[in-house]
Amino acid sequence: MDHFKHIYRKKAQAYQRLVAAEDVDGNLFPAIERVAPVNGAKLLDLGSGTGRIPLLANGKAAEIITLDLHASMLHEQQEQCNNVGARWKIIQGDMRELPIGKNWADITTAGWAIGHFMSWYGDQAKSQINRVIEGIERVTKSGGGVVIIESLTTGSLTPAPPSDHLAEYYTWLEDEWGFTRQEIQTDYQFNSLEEAAASVEFFFGTEFADKVRANNWVRLPEWTGVWGKTI
Repeated sequence: MDHFKHIYRKKAQAYQRLVAAEDVDGNLFPAIERVAPVNGAKLLDLGSGTGRIPLLANGKAAEIITLDLHASMLHEQQEQCNNVGARWKIIQGDMRELPIGKNWADITTAGWAIGHFMSWYGDQAKSQINRVIEGIERVTKSGGGVVIIESLTTGSLTPAPPSDHLAEYYTWLEDEWGFTRQEIQTDYQFNSLEEAAASVEFFFGTEFADKVRANNWVRLPEWTGVWGKTI
C-alpha cells in the first residue's frame, strides 16, 4: 500500500497531532483570504482530512461542507469538530465525483490532496487532476474563489517543489489552469526536540527524524504553496 494511503487509512490521530503543530505563525488563513473572503461564505473543502481548513474557517464561514476519501480521517475530523463545539457537513467521497450542486460554493479549497494523484495515478495523473479541477469549477460560483494548497518542502530554508513530478503539477496549475502562487512559511513548532522527531518520523521517515535531531529543529521549517484563482 502507498505510504500516505496507509497513514490516511490507519493513522489519522497521529496525523492530526502532526498537523496541529504546523503553521505556528498563522500564515495560512490570511493567504486563503487573499484569494477569497471566508467570512459569510459557503466553503467547500476537498481532501479535508482531519479538518485543518474547516477548523480555521469555523465561526467565520456561513456554511461548511467537507469531503474526503478516507473514513478514518473523517472520523478524526468529527472528533475535532466536536472538540470546538462546531457543526459542519462531513461527506465521505471522491473529489473526482463531487456530490455537490452546481455553483454551491463561494470558495472551494483543496489542501495537500490533489498532489497525491501524481504518484497514485502515474500516466493518468494529469487527466485525473483535470477531472478534479473541472468539478471544482462546476461547484464554485462565478466570482468565487478556488484555493489549492500543497507542500513546498519540509526541512528547507527556502521554498521549492519537493519532487520533479510535483513541480510539473504546480506548473500545470499556473500555466494551464490560471492559478497564481503564493509562497508562505508554515513552520511546525514542537515542545521539545524528541517530540519533534517522534512526531515527524511516522510521516517523513526515520532518516528525516534523524535530520530533525541533527539540526535541533524544535521549530521545523516548512514551506507551503497556496494557489488561487477567481472563477
